[in-house]
Amino acid sequence: MTSPVRLDAEYRSRAWQRLARTEFDVLVVGGGVTGAGTALDAATRGLSTALVEQRDFASGTSSRSSKLFHGGLRYLEQMNFDLVREALRERELMLSLIAPHLVRPVSFLYPLTSRGWERPYVTAGLTLYDTMAGARSVPRHKQLTRTGALKLAPALRRDALTGGLLYYDAQADDARHTLTTARTAAAYGATVLNSARVVDLLRAGERIVGAVVEDVETGERIDVPASVVINCTGVWTDDIQTLAGGRGRFHVRASKGVHIVVARDRITSESGLILRTEKSVLLVIPWGTHWIIGTTDTDWDLDRSHPAATRADIDYILDHINSMLKVPLTHDDIHGVYAGLRPLLSGENADTSQLSREHAVARPQPGLVSIAGGKYTTYRVMAADAVDAAREDLGGNVNDSVTDCIPLSGAEGYPALVNQIDRLGRDQRLPVWRITHLLERYGSLVHELFALAEKDSALYEPLPGAEEYLKVELLYAATHEAALHLDDFLTRRTRISIETPSRGADSAAAVAELVAPALGWDERQIAVEVAAYQARVDAELESQKELVDSEANEERLAAPDVRQIPISRSHSND
Repeated sequence: MTSPVRLDAEYRSRAWQRLARTEFDVLVVGGGVTGAGTALDAATRGLSTALVEQRDFASGTSSRSSKLFHGGLRYLEQMNFDLVREALRERELMLSLIAPHLVRPVSFLYPLTSRGWERPYVTAGLTLYDTMAGARSVPRHKQLTRTGALKLAPALRRDALTGGLLYYDAQADDARHTLTTARTAAAYGATVLNSARVVDLLRAGERIVGAVVEDVETGERIDVPASVVINCTGVWTDDIQTLAGGRGRFHVRASKGVHIVVARDRITSESGLILRTEKSVLLVIPWGTHWIIGTTDTDWDLDRSHPAATRADIDYILDHINSMLKVPLTHDDIHGVYAGLRPLLSGENADTSQLSREHAVARPQPGLVSIAGGKYTTYRVMAADAVDAAREDLGGNVNDSVTDCIPLSGAEGYPALVNQIDRLGRDQRLPVWRITHLLERYGSLVHELFALAEKDSALYEPLPGAEEYLKVELLYAATHEAALHLDDFLTRRTRISIETPSRGADSAAAVAELVAPALGWDERQIAVEVAAYQARVDAELESQKELVDSEANEERLAAPDVRQIPISRSHSND
């Protein structure tokens, strides 16, 4: 395993210089999970690779998913066996080899609501699901009587079910997994840069030969030459294709999915839940001391950078979950809400829930490859397909993908560290639950956090307003994980923005003061960052009072964007 790379200010400066001086084999546009996976795939094939992301790693769809690695039971019901089989293989790879520190099993109770046909029908589906998974790191499904189901989930109304089945999938913090994938790509030689936006494509006749990249932080622009540009921008796919002349072979529609987050004690259950709805399913997913509940599926044609949840979205989720609960949830129980956009391959059907979740790869013109669709679980397969499609532009012998045997940074040695939790707790003078929390977020990279705290023991203090996190985690995000703005720290490096009733506002000032020295912020910049974050929280809360999506919501959310405020930064090493 290669040594991990620190994505700090010095790295950013050197990365910008490499972009300006290097002719790359592959330039990946988009820092979501597909882009990060593509950069890792290309780099581990021995290709010189760069990745640029216009905002933050995972700032779009890849931080706003249901946070599952799963085959997808509803795709099985749609007879899409190939997609389910492929996704289950990826689930097993993540659990057993690639990311055991980030991905872990999670159980779901499937309540049966009628007698007769339903139990054999669901049993047949879950038996097939288990069989398709092959070698597994999760148990097979189990049959439950109504009494057994209620013992597992006492929160459910007795008259709402006749029995149940318990089955297993896997979950992960999607933003942390995406970031770790990008860091792993950097460890294998890729140049990765966030807040770097493609504003144009370079051409030699009809061939794409690179891109014009702008540093969003400073406004500086450079030409980045590359043999092939791979477009991994999700719901922005058509924008890049338009820059190339509008010759895309497929188009992408955005479907909005909303989740709510409530405290764990509001639903008494030892397992997650999966409930059928008129369109799809509703999932109640264990999330530390919380539950994530979602999702919705509605068309979206407003600002793709800031999808907004409305009161109608939230009411839809509450109405469906409350139909099963003894004690209904209310709006006051909600600690967090997030909305994300699925990049679905466009079709004739107006119902986004029926659009394809399979991915497509196209080479609309020489030097440009686009990939879109798919689901989070199959990102690695999508990445391999994208680089395979680029072979024609790369020339020579391009090695086959090897990412099915490449662990992500932090995976190496993780099982041994789990066995040493008690010793680690004594050495660091932290309770076991704190060590477990750190290991499940950083794996063997946890030693880098220990090294920071060794220099300043105060970093082991809980973060004000979000005491489940330690101060060292926020500083580490600045010194090792490329976090540049307060939103990066509170929304993606941690999930404080959806896990606290204040949406992270109570922690904003403390985090800004903590990371300011590492990022070179003065008092003015601290104030700007805190004010912008508070404005974003206020805008989201206001949007959640509206009944429908609207341009007013869009304008409200787009306004407090700190990345659009000019600040003084330089790429030099002076």
